[in-house]
Amino acid sequence: MSKRGYISRYMLIVKKLKAKPYSTFEEVRNYIEHNLEFLQMQDDDLNIGFSIRTFQRDIRDIRNIFGVDIEYSRAEKGYFVFHDEADNMNFQRMIESFDLFNTLNFARDLQPYVHLEKQRPQGTENLYGLLHAIKIRRKISFWYQKFWDDTARQRIAEPYALKEFRNRWYVIARDLQDAVIKSFALDRLTLLEITGTSFSYPKDFEAEKMYRYCFGIISPNAGHPEEVILSFNPHQGKYIKSLPLHETQKILTDTDEQLQVRLKLFITQDFIMELLSHGDSLRVVKPDSLIEELRKVYQRSLQKYA
Repeated sequence: MSKRGYISRYMLIVKKLKAKPYSTFEEVRNYIEHNLEFLQMQDDDLNIGFSIRTFQRDIRDIRNIFGVDIEYSRAEKGYFVFHDEADNMNFQRMIESFDLFNTLNFARDLQPYVHLEKQRPQGTENLYGLLHAIKIRRKISFWYQKFWDDTARQRIAEPYALKEFRNRWYVIARDLQDAVIKSFALDRLTLLEITGTSFSYPKDFEAEKMYRYCFGIISPNAGHPEEVILSFNPHQGKYIKSLPLHETQKILTDTDEQLQVRLKLFITQDFIMELLSHGDSLRVVKPDSLIEELRKVYQRSLQKYA
């Protein structure tokens, strides 16, 4: 079997145990055999044999390659994926990436039925290098071009963390030019170099704490998060319940007339742009300062059509 065929089988095992924890070996084997056609698309020379010995070897490979532990529960008499809460997000994203990879690969022969959004490169080729620099505490050098600048400028920075927002990746780093912690979009970052100069990770920096009350990538250096109450019509409310605007979102009212939610965050330009995208399906209830800001934006917009 090819490496691709092996990896596809590994991921099928993980997906089976994710969907049905404490599955027996027979249930896993039946699932693999049921998906034989899918596996053969990854490897034409695939044979159907899947023994308990093969399964045990796959468990070891899954642990070594993906860092996913599969264990056997004597009490439940079945196998399950063991991961704590901290690993859960990475585990879910890995499964999603595998599904997306196989879908895109399969889509090459189904072009009339699968329509992909055209995207520019997101700079993900630098993810591993940046993560390595963060881990070994090395300063980085790169060229960076802001949207409003015509030319790129060289930066030297101390990388602290990576952050994703709306399919864009950012490196959170201290710019040594002004000693300010900033976010740099990877799709505007080029010529990355990991220098030989080390740095000490600041004891008072916590990326999760820095963005706890932020929407998007903008983190204010001053002020306090505010309580925001939003009212959506019932139709839009269904989307807001299925995909919350922010992790602090709490439902206050859910009726046939409205969905009212409360959030606690900094009111930034990113957040205002998000609210504007909901149009007349949204009404801001609180705070007054946000209501006034949106009113001004709508008035300026109306003047363009006067």
